[in-house]
Amino acid sequence: MDVVWPYLAALVPTIFVATLFYFLMKRILEGDRNERLAQRRFENEQDAAEKARENPAHGDAGENTDGPAV
Repeated sequence: MDVVWPYLAALVPTIFVATLFYFLMKRILEGDRNERLAQRRFENEQDAAEKARENPAHGDAGENTDGPAV
């Protein structure tokens, strides 16, 4: 058993650091993916709002633009 301990002492920190690196990179990539999705949603909402401002709907029910409100 005395022969195994030096190998374990060398491998355990490496395995720990590799596992830590894996989970750290996984969280970074998930965060990046979520940020890109949020950015895409925001840009789509801005594009839709810009298109709505450029092309207002004509003839909306309930709007009377012919004269003063009575």
